[in-house]
Amino acid sequence: MKVPVLAINYKVYNTAFGEKALEIAKYAEKAAKEYGIEVIVIPPATELRKLLESVSIPIFAQHADPYDYGAYTGWLPIAALKDIGVKGVLVNHSEHRLRLDEIVVIVENAKKYNLETLVCADTPTAASAVAAINPTALAVEPPELIGTGIAVSRAKPEVITNTVHKVRAVNKEVIILTGAGISTAEDVEAAIKLGTVGVLVASAIMKAKDPEKVIKEMAEAAYRTYFGRK
Repeated sequence: MKVPVLAINYKVYNTAFGEKALEIAKYAEKAAKEYGIEVIVIPPATELRKLLESVSIPIFAQHADPYDYGAYTGWLPIAALKDIGVKGVLVNHSEHRLRLDEIVVIVENAKKYNLETLVCADTPTAASAVAAINPTALAVEPPELIGTGIAVSRAKPEVITNTVHKVRAVNKEVIILTGAGISTAEDVEAAIKLGTVGVLVASAIMKAKDPEKVIKEMAEAAYRTYFGRK
């Protein structure tokens, strides 16, 4: 995973399926090429294969389970995700919580299959525990701000700075993103200025009247702020 990062979680909004899902992925691909940043799309499992066949940007699954192939009805093995060509997995989103031991197994299995992991954490302390597992990236997301349109970088900037401090005490390499309530290009700029290297965003894009415009503005803000900071 290169930085800066704009990771788009489709969740299961009605725009996360069918032609709209593909349209948003193509907008993301266009922005990634224009600004030279990492734009990741994270669609529902039903849409993975279609998007993988249609765009060149990284596609992550929204979840994986700590099992391999076998008698595990209803579960989603990492090996199956690897076989269809996904680049990585979103793990432990606040809407799909996991125990720490499950996160450990998923991250380790992903490494075995050369898949990246983006693990969510709700507090700086949780983020530091996740960092010790050495995922590819982590995103701090206070759950009370998810979907509110109130960015953590504005409402609780100390959560971001404390996360960066605690995580770097444990892991100097893991990529740190800001999530929860990211709504505008200004939120992306604020998140990067607070010490992270990008954002995990959902409803601001998936529910937008003009998702292409939002993606373009966020990608431009990530590029400008990150490289202006260096």
